[in-house]
Amino acid sequence: MRSGGFFDLEDKQQRIEQIQQQMNAPGFWDDITASNKLMKELKYLKSCVEPFETNLKKLKDLDELAALSEDDASMLDDIEKEVAQIEKETAVIETRSLLSGNFDRNNVILSINAGAGGTESCDWTGMLLRMYIRWADLNGYSAKTLDILPGEEAGVKNVTLGIEGDMIYGYLKGEKGVHRLVRISPFDSNSRRHTSFASVDVIPEIDDDIELDINPDDLRVDIFRSSGPGGQSVNTTDSAVRLTHIPTGIVVQCQNERSQLQNKNAAMKVLKARLYEVKQKEQEKEMAKEYGEKQRIEWGSQIRSYVMHPYNMVKDHRTDAETGNVEKVMDGDISLFIDAFLRWKPEK
Repeated sequence: MRSGGFFDLEDKQQRIEQIQQQMNAPGFWDDITASNKLMKELKYLKSCVEPFETNLKKLKDLDELAALSEDDASMLDDIEKEVAQIEKETAVIETRSLLSGNFDRNNVILSINAGAGGTESCDWTGMLLRMYIRWADLNGYSAKTLDILPGEEAGVKNVTLGIEGDMIYGYLKGEKGVHRLVRISPFDSNSRRHTSFASVDVIPEIDDDIELDINPDDLRVDIFRSSGPGGQSVNTTDSAVRLTHIPTGIVVQCQNERSQLQNKNAAMKVLKARLYEVKQKEQEKEMAKEYGEKQRIEWGSQIRSYVMHPYNMVKDHRTDAETGNVEKVMDGDISLFIDAFLRWKPEK
């Protein structure tokens, strides 16, 4: 285990000390927005540093114990198991330490859209939807369907999820792009191999302290009856809300909450996030003119292939991370690809 490379313990310790000094300075709480931002950063840094320091101490103790147990094979075997567990925990900490982007600690709005291919692509979109919901469940996060349009025969044409939890955007930001499926189609009576595509979009939910003025005159609000599956009263009242931002043409909608007000509030969160994304992209274009092309995952780029025939493999085309256990991946275990993306350094 190390304290350099991806995880620079000294730098993080120094940053913690700097923030703590700022907290003790007069007037620290005068600017609530700035102070809250620093408090969030401090909490994040401590969540990386403190477990890392604990593991360093455990390793030191185990090293001393091993020196006293050279002739006890059973004791040495137990020590090796504890060291392996510490290494596993440290790998998780190191991955977490890479999540230092401006929005990495934010909740996520994740959308999946079926590509060309009709029922095949809709079924693939439904499979990806289940994969991300399972990932959220496995990691203790909350995933809520904000809007969904079922396929005509099977699957889903498009769906928007809201996923809440610590560091969600940091973990899922690398999922943005086109996901390709190769398999024997269950909808083809001749059992031929088909290739299906679905686009995944991942944007951070924008905090309330970020200034983004939306002129009410620029919005068109449409109220309609929910068409998808839902709980009591969801499909029996005109509670679904569609928001159209006229200047940009961005359209968002929410229909899975029980009331019109809840749907409107949820739709406004999505709209705010999408408008902020547009603003960020405009700034990136300006920076690219001056500093060269900025590395970014473009919408429409094929990032990963899921092959179920003639062999089993899931491969990320950016990082070359791959596994033959397709079933495990589709059941929500995408940690291999998340970790590989966060550690990936593209060639300049």
